Amino acid sequence: MSKALIQPHGGHLIDRTLKGIERQTAFENAHALPRLTLSQRNLADIECIATGIYSPLEGFVEEEEYYSIVNEMHLSNGLAWSIPVTLQVPEALAAKCRLDSEIALEHPNGEILAVMTVTSKFKPNQNEESEKIYLTTEEAHPGVKAMRAEGEVYLGGPITLVNVIPYSDFQDYRLTPVTTRAEFAKRQWDTVVAFQTRNPIHRAHEYITKIALEIVDGLFINPLVGMTKSDDIPAPVRMKCYETLIDKYYPKDRILLGVFPAAMRYAGPREAIMHAIARQNYGCTHFIIGRDHAGVGSYYGTYDAQHIFDRFGSSELKLHL
Repeated sequence: MSKALIQPHGGHLIDRTLKGIERQTAFENAHALPRLTLSQRNLADIECIATGIYSPLEGFVEEEEYYSIVNEMHLSNGLAWSIPVTLQVPEALAAKCRLDSEIALEHPNGEILAVMTVTSKFKPNQNEESEKIYLTTEEAHPGVKAMRAEGEVYLGGPITLVNVIPYSDFQDYRLTPVTTRAEFAKRQWDTVVAFQTRNPIHRAHEYITKIALEIVDGLFINPLVGMTKSDDIPAPVRMKCYETLIDKYYPKDRILLGVFPAAMRYAGPREAIMHAIARQNYGCTHFIIGRDHAGVGSYYGTYDAQHIFDRFGSSELKLHL
């Protein structure tokens, strides 16, 4: 008999998606609300929040949580969390987003996707955020550049998904934590190792993942397909590589392929923590942290993304690395 699956971060999976008549009513009511158009990073974030990938977050972080994450790498309740998931707007748009009111979050195509209750509105020092999250203030760093482009004012508060996020790609591979946990249980995988990648799998990756399969029941290949920098290999090309490898080089009954919809922040060590938490939420018990995980340029040390886990005890992060 299989053991109980690993607990999600914080004890339970967050689900911020409405269904049925409740969703239809909320969607219709949302058309009367002030609207805010989401960026590509925002789109990835609301999917990760709403489906529980970013459990225990229930929305974009409020001011207290923001400073706790930036300064302490923990939420205010003591749970490990390393990067603030923020909704930023230019100052010119901030006025229409009043505290303790609702706003509709819309896709760039104009379709309403979610409703957010604005419980926090603040303007932090982005230089300090850059230094602590990315270890630099240089806009040559893609994470710093993307953060500054989003806007100066930060809105926080819970979100509710009232519509399906429209995607035309990877439909068979868009697995939520609920889906992956059910699949792991169905396959009787008590131990699952996650492999994060934003590149094609090369020979060293293949070797590492096959070695990992010697000590666990299953391998979850979980490539990131959200926003990446312009010179990264496009996700559709990479997905064809993964499919070919699984077809010809891996034991098919011990592999599951599912996309990770998050946007890259290139935050190195801090992003490695965030990626590990997401894989725990998917139901994985082990996680492969590669050389310069989530790194870019020479901003981080080669093994910093591995060493940062020494700062967190086994009671905080349940995965084995």
